[in-house]
Amino acid sequence: MTPVLRRMQARDPHQGHRISTQLELLFDLVIVIAIAALTAGFHHAISANHGPEMLPNFGFMFMALWWSWMNFTWFASSFDNDDPLYRLLVLVTMTGTLIFAGGIGYIFETLDFSLGLVGWIVMRIGMVALWLRAAAHNPALRRTCLRYALGLVVAQSLWVALSLGIAPGTGLFIGLGMAVFAVEFLVPIWAEKAGRTAFHRHHILERYGLLTIIVLGEVLLAVAMTFGSLFEGALDPALLQVGLAAIVIVFSYWWIYFAEQQHLVRDGFAQTFVWGYGHLFIFAAIALMGAGLAAQFDLLTGHSKAAPQVVGWFIGGPLALALLALWVVRDRYMSMGARRFSLPVGAAAILTATALTNQPLIFAALMVATLLWRVPMTPSEGHHP
Repeated sequence: MTPVLRRMQARDPHQGHRISTQLELLFDLVIVIAIAALTAGFHHAISANHGPEMLPNFGFMFMALWWSWMNFTWFASSFDNDDPLYRLLVLVTMTGTLIFAGGIGYIFETLDFSLGLVGWIVMRIGMVALWLRAAAHNPALRRTCLRYALGLVVAQSLWVALSLGIAPGTGLFIGLGMAVFAVEFLVPIWAEKAGRTAFHRHHILERYGLLTIIVLGEVLLAVAMTFGSLFEGALDPALLQVGLAAIVIVFSYWWIYFAEQQHLVRDGFAQTFVWGYGHLFIFAAIALMGAGLAAQFDLLTGHSKAAPQVVGWFIGGPLALALLALWVVRDRYMSMGARRFSLPVGAAAILTATALTNQPLIFAALMVATLLWRVPMTPSEGHHP
């Protein structure tokens, strides 16, 4: 008879047909809700002509959401045994994330974590319990798992102290908050020095790919909003152009990102660290672009107080960042001749176009050019690490 509770032993990193579980997809749904709320809040901030001043708040909140997803995703790739206790602890973690996500709009405006902190603590309880259970069942990785658990407790204690001791929304709060994030980001580096946890490469690639699609969905939401307005009155060529340009931008970036399965061509700690952490800039940049395109829609329909140049920078700037970040985490490790430089050149061209024109159609054309340069269009033009 199979026991109800199983040992939480490290999973085989070479296991065949390892895919995302339904529980992981449910966790992603929570992240979808949170990112959508944050992006909507920043879209309205841009249209109210508060985009530049609210950008630090967006970055602060996006890092928090991404980090909660990161903590769970990498743990699951290493130790998911899918027994009832594992599921319950993940559901606790998910509940904490959902409590935090419920206050995204308010926290984004004020950086007041007083209630959101409750959700953060609940989330930590679930993750610490998971790491302690892994420590109990994996003697070779005991020190590593205990370091993760201790690091989470220390980081959470710092967040509590910050929230109770510093007025929210101030420059000091943001500065010290970034310092606490630095502590958070250092925990895995410190923990892995005691013994590396094994992750499943194809599973991690799928998990990151799914989150990339989630944030691209924020851009598609802006596109749908743009096309939706066409049903409310006469056909507006300017709105149609923005909608079509946004579609081309999304499809081009999707094609470039998923051009091949050569992400993480090496599994050394340095490249894994750069790839795993560097995706923060990809995810955040795409979400920012979604907010910028929604603000462009407001601009064309007379519902924006922002200058066209400002709105344009919230489209072209994030798009260039998304290309450059993808080059940093993937393409610079690959040997593919001149194609290796397509993304930074494309990013530079888009930044130049942003400074000169601020036209989404120009951004779309440059994305197509970057796609044609970067991606092999015939089976014989494969890429090799």
